[in-house]
Amino acid sequence: MNQLSVDVAVIGAGSAGLTAFRAARLHHERVVLIEQAQYGTTCARVGCMPSKLLIAAAQAAYGVRHANVFGVHAGDPRIDGAAVMRRVREERDRFVGGVVGSTEAIAPEWRLMGQARFLDPSRLQVGEDTVVNARAVVIATGSRPFIPPELQAAADRLFTSDDVFDWPTLPESVAIVGVGVIGLELGQALHRLGVRVVLFGRADTTGQLDDPALAKLATTIFSRELDLRLQTELVRSERTAQGVALTVRDRHGVETTEHFSHVLSATGRVPNVDQLDLANSGLALGDNGVPVFDPATMQCGASAIFIAGDASNERALLHEAVDQGRIAGDNAGAWPNMRPALRHVPFSIAFSEPQLTQVGPRWKQLQDADYVIGRVSFEDQGRSRVIGENHGALHVYAERSTGRLLGAQMAGPRAEHLGHLLAWALQNEMTIGQMLRMPFYHPVIEEGLRTALKDARDQMSKPPPPIEHCDDCTPGV
Repeated sequence: MNQLSVDVAVIGAGSAGLTAFRAARLHHERVVLIEQAQYGTTCARVGCMPSKLLIAAAQAAYGVRHANVFGVHAGDPRIDGAAVMRRVREERDRFVGGVVGSTEAIAPEWRLMGQARFLDPSRLQVGEDTVVNARAVVIATGSRPFIPPELQAAADRLFTSDDVFDWPTLPESVAIVGVGVIGLELGQALHRLGVRVVLFGRADTTGQLDDPALAKLATTIFSRELDLRLQTELVRSERTAQGVALTVRDRHGVETTEHFSHVLSATGRVPNVDQLDLANSGLALGDNGVPVFDPATMQCGASAIFIAGDASNERALLHEAVDQGRIAGDNAGAWPNMRPALRHVPFSIAFSEPQLTQVGPRWKQLQDADYVIGRVSFEDQGRSRVIGENHGALHVYAERSTGRLLGAQMAGPRAEHLGHLLAWALQNEMTIGQMLRMPFYHPVIEEGLRTALKDARDQMSKPPPPIEHCDDCTPGV
């Protein structure tokens, strides 16, 4: 059995793991990077980048179909599914190649390939023939798609977002199970590329927004274009000669069976921690099997073990994985002299149309605060009407007493850009007044943000709403 002694062992060579490796190397040279299967991050290989390539193709097709809005008549586009998927794969492989190249630039003696398992809190077995003794360990093993058991019978016609981008061409039809960000982005893109798509979801809304008014509005907009079957429960799937027969139960208890050539499971992802033999690590585990950790240091309990990225099951987003990897790697390298680090404000985007963005805490997390909502609809917003994307709305949340921005949610045009402005403002603890003193060009969609900010300012000048069912709630009454 080979023995390797290091200062830090990083398990996983994804976005979080590579960032942790580099951060730990600022403290020590003896840092080893352990990867189970292949180099290339989730984002580059099966996530952010290939999905946006597919969406870009879909937007081009949609633009051709709807150019008549501007008096431009292009006719119905001819979509070459094989060419669409070939470009997706070629560009995806370009992105992956860059990541693989930078990973393989790490000296071979500091890279190990194989499944890592804890023997005890400071020893890892990698593969069959190597034991790594480490002063500190970073778990950055990523995540994998969850597949409901009801879909297993679809056999070779069952796919996840990890598989879609290797399709040689576009399928004839797809049932997408799950109406979160992944299901929504892929479903709309495939629909716009001419695939018959039906989206099935257990919830009554789509996407990641939890502001009830915005979630309902977004779902209404998506329903105009997509075949959404919400409040629907999976019953079973069956592999047929032509594809898959999928049986579902609607909110009234009525079961129906429909046939598709493919089924795509988009029901979320699970952290890859179940093969690490964490029982030998001595760590306390949460209900999902993930070690309990401090989000300010990424330290697991009081140990010299840290966690980062999708494995933490906290916020499965690239920029969060990089943040966590930097914090975990820095503290693992500095162990035991750790320090809490700045965490960026929560920020997510769905690249659907309309785009969805959430900045700051969830709407439900704000309910104990005394806050106002500044609103704007994009139906009559100038620039939005000019470009023919006048749908959706923005809500900004501000603390009534101080005017400080608390967060925002949006379903509407160019939300990826407005979301960044709002995230920066929130990170800098700006008030509504300070934001309104910033320059706004004309005509731009950002003027819609100014309208929402003015609405929030006006709301703050009004007295708080009365307590419901209470004309006089003074003590003793």
